[in-house]
Amino acid sequence: MPPRYPFPWFIAFRLARALLHQEKRSFHQDARRLTSLLSPPILIINDANIPISGPAVITMNHFFKPGFRAWWLTLGISAVVTAEIHWVITSAWTYPDKLRTNLVTPLTSKILKHIARVYNFTCMPPMPPRPENTQERATSVRRLIAQARKTSDPIIGIAPEGRDPITEGEYSPTIPPPGAGRLIYYLARLDLKIFPVGAYETDRQFCLNFGPPYRLDPPPGLSKSELDRWVSQFVMERITQLLPE
Repeated sequence: MPPRYPFPWFIAFRLARALLHQEKRSFHQDARRLTSLLSPPILIINDANIPISGPAVITMNHFFKPGFRAWWLTLGISAVVTAEIHWVITSAWTYPDKLRTNLVTPLTSKILKHIARVYNFTCMPPMPPRPENTQERATSVRRLIAQARKTSDPIIGIAPEGRDPITEGEYSPTIPPPGAGRLIYYLARLDLKIFPVGAYETDRQFCLNFGPPYRLDPPPGLSKSELDRWVSQFVMERITQLLPE
Protein backbone atom coordinates (compact mmCIF):
# COMPACT_ATOMS: atom_id res chain seq x y z
CA MET A 1 0.00 0.00 0.00
CA PRO A 2 1.34 3.50 -0.83
CA PRO A 3 1.65 6.05 1.99
CA ARG A 4 -1.48 7.91 3.03
CA TYR A 5 -1.50 11.58 4.00
CA PRO A 6 -4.69 12.45 5.90
CA PHE A 7 -5.82 16.03 6.12
CA PRO A 8 -5.03 17.34 9.64
CA TRP A 9 -8.53 18.44 10.59
CA PHE A 10 -8.07 18.61 14.36
CA ILE A 11 -4.96 20.80 14.07
CA ALA A 12 -6.76 22.94 11.48
CA PHE A 13 -9.50 23.65 14.03
CA ARG A 14 -6.96 24.53 16.73
CA LEU A 15 -5.06 26.72 14.30
CA ALA A 16 -8.28 28.52 13.36
CA ARG A 17 -8.91 29.20 17.05
CA ALA A 18 -5.36 30.52 17.47
CA LEU A 19 -5.87 32.80 14.48
CA LEU A 20 -9.15 34.08 15.92
CA HIS A 21 -7.67 34.81 19.36
CA GLN A 22 -4.25 35.91 18.02
CA GLU A 23 -2.47 33.18 19.99
CA LYS A 24 0.90 31.54 19.37
CA ARG A 25 1.40 27.80 18.83
CA SER A 26 4.38 25.42 18.84
CA PHE A 27 4.93 24.08 15.34
CA HIS A 28 7.15 21.31 16.74
CA GLN A 29 4.36 20.01 18.97
CA ASP A 30 1.72 20.27 16.23
CA ALA A 31 4.08 18.52 13.80
CA ARG A 32 4.57 15.61 16.21
CA ARG A 33 0.82 15.18 16.55
CA LEU A 34 0.21 15.31 12.81
CA THR A 35 3.03 13.01 11.73
CA SER A 36 1.81 10.42 14.25
CA LEU A 37 -1.24 10.03 11.97
CA LEU A 38 0.84 8.90 8.99
CA SER A 39 0.59 5.25 8.01
CA PRO A 40 3.21 3.95 7.65
CA PRO A 41 5.28 6.38 9.75
CA ILE A 42 7.97 8.56 8.20
CA LEU A 43 11.24 6.73 7.62
CA ILE A 44 14.09 8.80 9.08
CA ILE A 45 17.50 8.01 7.59
CA ASN A 46 20.80 9.02 9.22
CA ASP A 47 19.13 10.42 12.32
CA ALA A 48 22.57 11.08 13.81
CA ASN A 49 22.72 14.11 11.48
CA ILE A 50 19.55 15.69 12.85
CA PRO A 51 20.47 19.07 14.38
CA ILE A 52 19.91 19.15 18.13
CA SER A 53 20.30 22.92 18.39
CA GLY A 54 21.38 25.88 16.32
CA PRO A 55 22.76 27.91 14.85
CA ALA A 56 21.72 26.00 11.73
CA VAL A 57 20.07 26.28 8.33
CA ILE A 58 18.06 23.24 7.25
CA THR A 59 17.81 22.99 3.45
CA MET A 60 15.51 20.52 1.68
CA ASN A 61 14.27 19.73 -1.80
CA HIS A 62 10.70 20.70 -2.70
CA PHE A 63 9.36 17.21 -3.35
CA PHE A 64 5.83 17.02 -4.76
CA LYS A 65 3.46 14.40 -6.15
CA PRO A 66 -0.32 13.91 -6.43
CA GLY A 67 -1.79 13.41 -2.96
CA PHE A 68 1.27 14.84 -1.23
CA ARG A 69 1.28 18.41 0.02
CA ALA A 70 4.43 20.43 0.67
CA TRP A 71 3.40 21.04 4.27
CA TRP A 72 4.39 17.42 5.05
CA LEU A 73 8.01 18.37 4.30
CA THR A 74 8.07 20.99 7.04
CA LEU A 75 5.94 18.88 9.38
CA GLY A 76 8.17 15.83 9.02
CA ILE A 77 11.38 17.73 9.71
CA SER A 78 9.89 19.78 12.55
CA ALA A 79 8.60 16.62 14.21
CA VAL A 80 12.08 15.12 14.61
CA VAL A 81 14.03 18.32 15.32
CA THR A 82 13.33 19.00 18.99
CA ALA A 83 14.00 22.75 18.77
CA GLU A 84 11.54 25.11 17.09
CA ILE A 85 12.41 25.81 13.44
CA HIS A 86 11.87 29.25 11.93
CA TRP A 87 10.55 28.26 8.50
CA VAL A 88 10.60 30.42 5.39
CA ILE A 89 7.25 29.82 3.67
CA THR A 90 5.56 31.21 0.60
CA SER A 91 3.26 34.17 1.09
CA ALA A 92 0.71 32.81 -1.42
CA TRP A 93 -0.14 29.79 -3.56
CA THR A 94 0.05 30.52 -7.28
CA TYR A 95 -1.63 28.76 -10.19
CA PRO A 96 -1.21 28.67 -13.98
CA ASP A 97 -4.87 29.53 -14.69
CA LYS A 98 -6.52 32.93 -14.25
CA LEU A 99 -9.54 31.63 -12.34
CA ARG A 100 -7.57 30.28 -9.37
CA THR A 101 -5.05 33.11 -9.63
CA ASN A 102 -7.82 35.66 -9.16
CA LEU A 103 -9.89 33.75 -6.61
CA VAL A 104 -7.65 31.40 -4.61
CA THR A 105 -4.27 33.17 -4.57
CA PRO A 106 -5.51 36.29 -2.66
CA LEU A 107 -7.23 34.05 -0.12
CA THR A 108 -4.11 31.94 0.49
CA SER A 109 -2.07 35.13 0.85
CA LYS A 110 -4.17 36.23 3.82
CA ILE A 111 -4.28 32.77 5.42
CA LEU A 112 -0.55 32.05 5.07
CA LYS A 113 0.46 35.40 6.55
CA HIS A 114 -1.79 34.74 9.57
CA ILE A 115 -0.29 31.24 9.94
CA ALA A 116 3.19 32.75 9.83
CA ARG A 117 2.31 34.99 12.77
CA VAL A 118 0.95 32.06 14.81
CA TYR A 119 4.10 29.96 14.30
CA ASN A 120 6.64 32.80 13.99
CA PHE A 121 7.56 32.02 10.37
CA THR A 122 8.83 34.36 7.64
CA CYS A 123 6.69 34.73 4.51
CA MET A 124 8.51 35.13 1.20
CA PRO A 125 6.81 36.13 -2.09
CA PRO A 126 6.10 33.09 -4.29
CA MET A 127 8.40 31.87 -7.04
CA PRO A 128 9.21 32.52 -9.79
CA PRO A 129 10.15 36.12 -8.81
CA ARG A 130 7.91 38.91 -10.08
CA PRO A 131 9.00 42.54 -10.48
CA GLU A 132 6.10 43.80 -8.37
CA ASN A 133 7.30 41.68 -5.42
CA THR A 134 10.85 43.08 -5.32
CA GLN A 135 10.28 45.37 -2.35
CA GLU A 136 8.29 42.77 -0.42
CA ARG A 137 11.01 40.17 -0.99
CA ALA A 138 13.74 42.55 0.20
CA THR A 139 11.73 43.30 3.34
CA SER A 140 11.26 39.57 4.03
CA VAL A 141 14.99 38.91 3.61
CA ARG A 142 15.88 41.71 6.03
CA ARG A 143 13.34 40.40 8.53
CA LEU A 144 14.79 36.88 8.28
CA ILE A 145 18.37 38.08 8.76
CA ALA A 146 17.26 40.14 11.77
CA GLN A 147 15.50 37.09 13.20
CA ALA A 148 18.67 35.03 12.85
CA ARG A 149 20.77 37.70 14.54
CA LYS A 150 18.53 38.35 17.52
CA THR A 151 17.75 34.67 18.25
CA SER A 152 20.05 32.57 20.38
CA ASP A 153 21.08 29.44 18.42
CA PRO A 154 18.48 29.86 15.66
CA ILE A 155 17.40 27.03 13.38
CA ILE A 156 16.06 28.27 10.04
CA GLY A 157 14.35 26.00 7.53
CA ILE A 158 14.21 26.73 3.81
CA ALA A 159 13.47 24.98 0.51
CA PRO A 160 15.84 26.78 -1.89
CA GLU A 161 13.81 25.82 -5.00
CA GLY A 162 10.91 27.80 -3.61
CA ARG A 163 8.16 25.99 -5.51
CA ASP A 164 6.90 22.62 -6.69
CA PRO A 165 8.87 20.98 -9.52
CA ILE A 166 7.38 21.19 -12.99
CA THR A 167 7.14 17.39 -13.18
CA GLU A 168 4.99 15.82 -10.47
CA GLY A 169 6.84 13.23 -8.41
CA GLU A 170 10.18 14.50 -9.69
CA TYR A 171 13.01 13.70 -7.28
CA SER A 172 15.81 15.60 -8.99
CA PRO A 173 15.97 19.13 -7.55
CA THR A 174 15.89 22.11 -9.86
CA ILE A 175 18.23 25.09 -9.76
CA PRO A 176 16.85 27.63 -7.25
CA PRO A 177 15.69 31.02 -8.54
CA PRO A 178 18.04 34.03 -8.42
CA GLY A 179 18.65 35.28 -4.91
CA ALA A 180 18.20 31.96 -3.09
CA GLY A 181 21.92 31.21 -3.01
CA ARG A 182 22.77 34.71 -1.82
CA LEU A 183 20.23 34.42 1.02
CA ILE A 184 21.75 31.15 2.22
CA TYR A 185 25.21 32.71 1.98
CA TYR A 186 24.13 35.62 4.19
CA LEU A 187 22.83 33.15 6.78
CA ALA A 188 26.03 31.09 6.58
CA ARG A 189 28.06 34.24 7.29
CA LEU A 190 26.19 34.50 10.59
CA ASP A 191 27.92 31.22 11.56
CA LEU A 192 24.92 29.00 10.79
CA LYS A 193 25.88 25.47 9.71
CA ILE A 194 23.97 24.06 6.77
CA PHE A 195 22.11 20.76 7.23
CA PRO A 196 20.86 19.14 3.97
CA VAL A 197 17.74 16.96 3.93
CA GLY A 198 16.58 14.79 1.03
CA ALA A 199 12.81 14.21 0.93
CA TYR A 200 11.31 11.50 -1.26
CA GLU A 201 8.79 8.68 -1.31
CA THR A 202 9.29 4.98 -1.90
CA ASP A 203 6.49 2.58 -2.85
CA ARG A 204 5.61 2.22 0.79
CA GLN A 205 6.97 5.13 2.80
CA PHE A 206 7.72 8.86 2.95
CA CYS A 207 11.44 9.26 3.67
CA LEU A 208 13.63 12.02 5.12
CA ASN A 209 17.36 11.51 4.68
CA PHE A 210 19.50 13.82 6.85
CA GLY A 211 23.00 14.62 5.61
CA PRO A 212 26.02 15.79 7.60
CA PRO A 213 26.31 19.55 8.21
CA TYR A 214 28.80 21.66 6.28
CA ARG A 215 29.97 25.24 5.83
CA LEU A 216 30.23 27.26 2.65
CA ASP A 217 33.64 28.09 1.23
CA PRO A 218 33.05 29.75 -2.16
CA PRO A 219 35.97 30.60 -4.45
CA PRO A 220 37.31 34.15 -4.02
CA GLY A 221 36.62 36.89 -6.53
CA LEU A 222 33.08 35.91 -7.51
CA SER A 223 30.61 38.59 -8.51
CA LYS A 224 27.26 38.75 -6.70
CA SER A 225 25.49 36.81 -9.46
CA GLU A 226 28.28 34.24 -9.66
CA LEU A 227 28.24 33.78 -5.89
CA ASP A 228 24.47 33.34 -5.99
CA ARG A 229 24.73 30.60 -8.64
CA TRP A 230 27.68 28.88 -6.95
CA VAL A 231 25.95 28.65 -3.57
CA SER A 232 22.67 27.49 -5.13
CA GLN A 233 24.36 24.72 -7.09
CA PHE A 234 26.52 23.63 -4.16
CA VAL A 235 23.57 23.48 -1.75
CA MET A 236 21.38 21.54 -4.19
CA GLU A 237 24.18 19.09 -4.97
CA ARG A 238 24.42 18.25 -1.26
CA ILE A 239 20.66 17.63 -1.20
CA THR A 240 20.75 15.55 -4.41
CA GLN A 241 23.29 13.20 -2.84
CA LEU A 242 20.61 12.24 -0.28
CA LEU A 243 17.99 11.27 -2.88
CA PRO A 244 17.45 7.92 -4.62
CA GLU A 245 19.46 7.13 -7.72
